[in-house]
Amino acid sequence: MAGLIKREDIEAVRERAKIEDVVGEHVTLKSGGVGSMKGLCPFHDEKTPSFHVRPQLGLWHCFGCGEGGDVISFVEKINHLSFAEAVEYLAGRVGVQLRYEDSSGDVRRGVEPGTRQRLLEANRVAEEWFRSQLSPANPAAASAGRFLYGRGFDDAALARFGVGYAPPGWDNLAGHLRSKGFTEAELVASGLCGQGGTGGGRVYDRFRDRIMWPIRDVTGATVGFGGRRLSDEDKTVPKYLNTPETAIYHKSQVLYGLDLAKKDIASQHRVVVVEGYTDVMAAPLSGVTVAVATCGTAFGEDHVRIVRRLLGDAADPSAGVVMGNRVRGGEVIFTFDGDAAGQKAALRAYGEDQHFAAQTFVAVEPHGLDPCDLRLEEGNQGIPRLLERRKPLFEFVIRTCLANLDLDTAEGRVRGLRTAAPIVAGIRDRALRREYTRRLAGWVALPESDVLRAVQSAERRGPGAVQASSGGSGDAVLGTDARRPALEPVTDQVTALERQVLATMVQQPMA
Repeated sequence: MAGLIKREDIEAVRERAKIEDVVGEHVTLKSGGVGSMKGLCPFHDEKTPSFHVRPQLGLWHCFGCGEGGDVISFVEKINHLSFAEAVEYLAGRVGVQLRYEDSSGDVRRGVEPGTRQRLLEANRVAEEWFRSQLSPANPAAASAGRFLYGRGFDDAALARFGVGYAPPGWDNLAGHLRSKGFTEAELVASGLCGQGGTGGGRVYDRFRDRIMWPIRDVTGATVGFGGRRLSDEDKTVPKYLNTPETAIYHKSQVLYGLDLAKKDIASQHRVVVVEGYTDVMAAPLSGVTVAVATCGTAFGEDHVRIVRRLLGDAADPSAGVVMGNRVRGGEVIFTFDGDAAGQKAALRAYGEDQHFAAQTFVAVEPHGLDPCDLRLEEGNQGIPRLLERRKPLFEFVIRTCLANLDLDTAEGRVRGLRTAAPIVAGIRDRALRREYTRRLAGWVALPESDVLRAVQSAERRGPGAVQASSGGSGDAVLGTDARRPALEPVTDQVTALERQVLATMVQQPMA
């Protein structure tokens, strides 16, 4: 929610949240003397307890690693949350109604703690029920079991990710939730049920005859679900259906699998972004414990913020993606299909990458297999081998645009320069821009001075230069005043890049 949390509400959270209870969920605490409790520090490896909690003061401190703070800072660090997110999490636990004040002084109230807890509880009960339905004793779930086992998942993997099944029928889950004391308003507000029919008052199950994946926030609380239909022949319903936006579920702010991967992401300084729920599930079975996926949306700015926080990424964008094996702030690997949609996803990631101060790579399986299928095809070594073949994201985007050109001809080389120069010009890190200018000269076999002039020209024109690069003889890139009809100029880098890749695919389709 926009605005700053009012100071008195933050203090109320500090006062009501008992630090020994919050810390005790993660650390086994024992008496450490008068007014003190101690245990093994959760933030570094140790054999002798040096982590102390002072309940009366509401403080904690580790004499081994030097970390310390109050209950809010502990939740921040243990769950990799921002300060505001930690306050919101604790407020929900202890029943504090938060108020947010914007720059104009207007005050708005957040989600009432009681409401948030009820919605979380409804999702928890639903997850438990969905899991109970995915049983060999349930004939309706037989096809779901065949699909999941056929994808190489055993019962342990299904339990780890909480996978379940939503049976056919319009009010199975609704009836179960009513029996647990939830109101119809809560069923609808949770996103688990819809409302419609004659008079618009009928409450019905949103998910029917689907494999169900619980979507959890970074703390591990279930905030929504993703469901896959079982019949690929039934085109009347979407193949994948997610919980709609609710008071507790915002798809732009969650990453599937993050609750399980966050510790390894933080310790390995590495994250692998895949495209589907089964891809996330397949990764740890192959030894890759840092995989996450978006939930029905593109990888956006909020996701960047989450990943940066986990990686301990530098806030200074000038730290930049670095060449070679020198990593600053961590490593981000996107996996995309090798088809046109995957290329478009890579271009969108290119636009977001400018926010990262980490090495960012793309790993594409040449035959179009996703990580889950790759594991079935090549065994548990398939996914690690895919990641070993990763390429720097900037290089991938540029080479994708050059892939269908005949660079053995003068026309092909000039067209390649016209296509790639605006992309290189869009790299904000100057050192990287110079390096890719040099590399582009080698890839298109043109003098570096010509390539530098083309990049500088595209840089002066800005993102709108992308449109000019989609056709013609190349004069515009080489610095002449040739005029061409152009699309309406855009200032958004991602939109400009999407137009470019679409123009490339239309004019230079694969043979």
